[in-house]
Amino acid sequence: MAAESRGHRRSAAAGARNGRARHHPMDIGLVKVAEREEREGLVLWRRPVTTLHYCCRELLIETARLLRKLWRNRLAVVLVLMLAALAVVVYYTEGEHQQLIGRAEKQLLWCLYWVGLGVLSSVGLGTGLHTFLLYLGPHIAAVTLAAYECDSLDFPEPPYPEQIVCPPESAAADAVADAAAAAAAPVTMWAVMSKVRLEAFMWGAGTALGELPPYFMARAARLSGVEPDDEDFEEFEELRKKKNAGDLSLLDRAKLGVERLVERVGFFGILACASIPNPLFDLAGITCGHFLVPFWTFFGATLIGKAVIKMHIQKMFVIVTFNESLVESAVELLGRLPLGDKVQGPFKELLSKQKEKLHRKPGEGAAPSSESLLSAIFEKVIIIMVIYFVVSIVNSMAQSYHKRLHRSKERKVARD
Repeated sequence: MAAESRGHRRSAAAGARNGRARHHPMDIGLVKVAEREEREGLVLWRRPVTTLHYCCRELLIETARLLRKLWRNRLAVVLVLMLAALAVVVYYTEGEHQQLIGRAEKQLLWCLYWVGLGVLSSVGLGTGLHTFLLYLGPHIAAVTLAAYECDSLDFPEPPYPEQIVCPPESAAADAVADAAAAAAAPVTMWAVMSKVRLEAFMWGAGTALGELPPYFMARAARLSGVEPDDEDFEEFEELRKKKNAGDLSLLDRAKLGVERLVERVGFFGILACASIPNPLFDLAGITCGHFLVPFWTFFGATLIGKAVIKMHIQKMFVIVTFNESLVESAVELLGRLPLGDKVQGPFKELLSKQKEKLHRKPGEGAAPSSESLLSAIFEKVIIIMVIYFVVSIVNSMAQSYHKRLHRSKERKVARD
C-alpha cells in the first residue's frame, strides 16, 4: 500500500512537471485576466502594425464565413438575385410608374438612413456613438425652430427633408394662405412631433434592431450548452455568481435590478427598461436570451419601448428645449454671464443665419456667407466622431481575432 501511494505521488509530481497543473481553476482565471488585459491593449495608438494585421485577418475570416453561408443557401441567393434583376428592369423602364417609383425610392432611402443611424447608435461596435445627439436631435431642433419661425409646418418638398425652407410668400400664395388660414392648424408641440414622427420612429426601430445580437447570442448559448466567446456574456455569468455576495458595487446592484425586473415581470419589465435611457439594456437582452424569452415578446417590447415611448419623451424634450422663445431667452441670458458676451455673439449670428436660410425660395441655394464658428465646430466634432468610429471598428476586429487565436490555442491544449 505504501509503495502504491508513493507511486501516485510520483505520477502527480510528474503530471505537474509535464504542465497538467496549469489547469488549476485559479491559474486559468489568472491566464484569462492576463489575456483580457493584453487584448484591451491591442489598439491602433499603442500597437498599430499588430492591430492592422489582426484586423485584416479577421476581415478575411469573416468574409470567408459569409461566402460559405451564401454558398450553403445558394438557391435563396439565386432567387434574390433574380428578383433584384427584375426590380432593376422595372426601375429603368420608362412609363407612368416612374413617378410612383421616385416617391417610393425617396421615402425608402430616408427611412433606411434613420434605421441605419439607430442601429449604429445601439450596436456601436465599442464606440458609444450616439447618433441621436449627432443627427436626430439636431434634425428635430431644426424642424422646431423652422416651424416657429415660418409659423407653418408646410415645408415645400423638395427640398424638405434635406433642407427646410419656409412656404413661399408671393401674392398668389398669400391669397391661398388667407383663404386657408382659418382651417390651418396652429404650430404646437404635437404638430411638430407629428412632423418628425417618421424619422424618430425609424431611428428608434434601428436601436431596437441593434439590441438583437446579445439576445441571440445568449439564447444560442443556452440551447447549445456552450458558453460563447463574449465578454458581455462572461460578465453576465460573473454577475449571477455574485448574487449572494454582500460586497456588491452600486453598478452591480443596478445590473442585478435590471436582471430581476426582466426575469420576473417579463414583457412589461422589458418594456420598462426599453422606455427610458438605459445603458444597461444589453444586460436585459442577454437575460431574455438566457431564460429563453420568446423572440416576439423581447423584440415587441423593445420596439414599443424604444421606437414609441422613449422616442416621444426625447422628441418632447428637444421640442420644448428649442422653442423659439426659450432659445432667444437662453441667448439673452448668456450675455449676463461672465464672459458671456463673447459666447453670445456666435449664437446670435448662428440663429440669424438659420432664419435667413429658412426664407429663401425653394430650389435656391444658400446665400454665400462666412461659415459661423458654431457650425464649423459642430462639423469638426462630427468628423472626429466618425474617425473615432472607424478606428474603434478596426480595434474591435483586431481584438476579435486576438480572442479567436487564444480560443484556438485553448482547444488545442484541451485536445492534447
